[in-house]
Amino acid sequence: MSENTPILQTVDIHHAFGAVVAADNVNVTIETGEMIGIVGANGSGKTTFLNLITGYIKPNSGRILLMGKDTTGLPPRDVTKLGVARSFQIPQLYTNMTVLEGMLLSLAAAAGEASGFWRPILRDSWKSEGLAILESFGLEAYADRNVGELPEGSRKLLDIALSFALKPKLLLMDEPTSGVSVEDKFEVMATLVKVLQQSDTTAIFVEHDMEVIQRYSERVLVFGTGRVIADGSPEQVLDDPEVKRTVLGQV
Repeated sequence: MSENTPILQTVDIHHAFGAVVAADNVNVTIETGEMIGIVGANGSGKTTFLNLITGYIKPNSGRILLMGKDTTGLPPRDVTKLGVARSFQIPQLYTNMTVLEGMLLSLAAAAGEASGFWRPILRDSWKSEGLAILESFGLEAYADRNVGELPEGSRKLLDIALSFALKPKLLLMDEPTSGVSVEDKFEVMATLVKVLQQSDTTAIFVEHDMEVIQRYSERVLVFGTGRVIADGSPEQVLDDPEVKRTVLGQV
């Protein structure tokens, strides 16, 4: 990938679920290092966009380019191998494991050595790497705690931390502050932004909280009925009349 190649480019991607158009010829270009927030009303196509990028949904037409490589139609496993990681609105965690055990399992999976679930995964190299990742997210104190005991904000961070076992170039997040208390949401996002900057990871996150969007996104994409109806800085986008009407509910 040359310096000028976008990390992500979608070209006229279109996808419909029956009569419902979820992606209506979407054209988006994301440059390396950007922190992109995505907003939109329920059903506007935000999550479908993430599913298309990661290969969970194949577009009916159009192309998806990751780091200049055409990945249209590739299965999720192959997209992941190219450096794309994803976290979900509801954390995908093994709640009966310790935090460190979950991290070691993620590192084993990233190395292609987790085919047997009960296979020994406690290697010194993985343990050192796992603890380093946990420390970067401020989770090292929880290493020996059961995942099910963690507060919601820490569980969100752990879900994202596990994806860093893949050493992602592009991280996709679906509502990283959903379910997190008002007191903790800014701490979660500040920690996340610090890790992203230190690792030069490009990030796209779907979010409903406009305070989070204003504080932490450098650029905002607004989806409406499967289309990008606005694209710009948080200030520009949130002052757009159509965004005010369709997303913020302002007349």
